Amino acid sequence: MNLTNLIKNKIRDIPDFPKPGILFKDITPLLQDKKAFAAVIDAFAERYAGKKIDDIIGIESRGFIFGSALAYKMGVAFVPVRKKGKLPFETVETSYALEYGNATVEIHTDGVKQGSRVIVIDDLLATGGTANATCTLVEKVGGTVVECAFVVELSFLNGRDKLPGREIFSLVQYA
Repeated sequence: MNLTNLIKNKIRDIPDFPKPGILFKDITPLLQDKKAFAAVIDAFAERYAGKKIDDIIGIESRGFIFGSALAYKMGVAFVPVRKKGKLPFETVETSYALEYGNATVEIHTDGVKQGSRVIVIDDLLATGGTANATCTLVEKVGGTVVECAFVVELSFLNGRDKLPGREIFSLVQYA
């Protein structure tokens, strides 16, 4: 079975979650299958091998799962980007619009060293707002975003449009 089919077979659809009209892509079965989870991490590690990556930036919260495992596999640092008020040290923040309001994410001021080459990772690319805000944070603290990586991309939501000029990679897409 190829990787795309393996991943899609391990993602379940949850209708009307978190609100009516939303079809939620639940990655929990993927995480519970050690071979499928390892295949995902191995695919990302293979993609970034030899690209001189310094840090993996994980977006709260499911980006932490994939990001920390990938950072370990690649022997690089893991840096969390969290919702406002969750990081204990000095932070830089940026806000962005959601369908139903605004959100703010933060990174520690010393999270990324000047000139560090980073991968921004999350489980899902939907509308792109959080990923774009994360890239903005990385650049505010002096990093360079090499690529944004996602396990799943909901291409019908046009999240790439919020990431103009950025390299984007997703393992599976739903049109």
